[in-house]
Amino acid sequence: MPVTLPIKNSKEFYEVNPSKIIALGLNYHAHIQESLSIKVKGLNPEVPKEPILFSKTPNVLIGPGEPIVLPAFIKEYAFEGLRTDYEAELALIINQRCKNVPADQAYDYIYGFTCLNDVSQRNLQNSEKAGWFRGKSLDTFGPVGPCVVLTQDIGDAQQLDIKCRLNGKVVQESNTSQMIFKLPEIIAFVSKNFTLQKGDIITTGTPAGVGAIKEGDMVEIEIENIGILKNPVREE
Repeated sequence: MPVTLPIKNSKEFYEVNPSKIIALGLNYHAHIQESLSIKVKGLNPEVPKEPILFSKTPNVLIGPGEPIVLPAFIKEYAFEGLRTDYEAELALIINQRCKNVPADQAYDYIYGFTCLNDVSQRNLQNSEKAGWFRGKSLDTFGPVGPCVVLTQDIGDAQQLDIKCRLNGKVVQESNTSQMIFKLPEIIAFVSKNFTLQKGDIITTGTPAGVGAIKEGDMVEIEIENIGILKNPVREE
């Protein structure tokens, strides 16, 4: 289902309904350093030479206040150390169909920005021979909000404080200036690989401090100039 969010500094609303969600892995230096402790297949402590891309399917999308649902079927696998993580990220929305966007024109193709929680089921990520697909794309595993901030209103998108709170405690805290691949590079690289459609989402990686969520938790993602995205966690 599409998610409808208010447009900041406007009385209008935006329907978040992308044809695809392209996400980046290992795009903050400090997150790379913790990659071994997360123990996810495919992660290593080396700085990537180009953006590491994976997809999330649109069924992940939920809005502010809606619950992140930990699916019941995961328990059928009897994984040792069952773990699903929060990941605070800055997401951008594409404003028009585009391909091979030059880096110096990248901002011309951004409609606006929002917060995204790249919820990740770690056991599936580690066990799937096909890669990260299922672990990243389960229902409700992509909360967005609390609003969309238009590009002209965001300020310097590469200088935004970003943090995550779990049950009121700060667990992630960084700044988008710490990204390895900056926004123009990301858009240029993604659009070289895939034709982007109006409304598509690119989510730009998470800082250090990712961790597990469980029934009853409250996750808050706060990004400067955007606001606080707050979602409870419950088991199916």
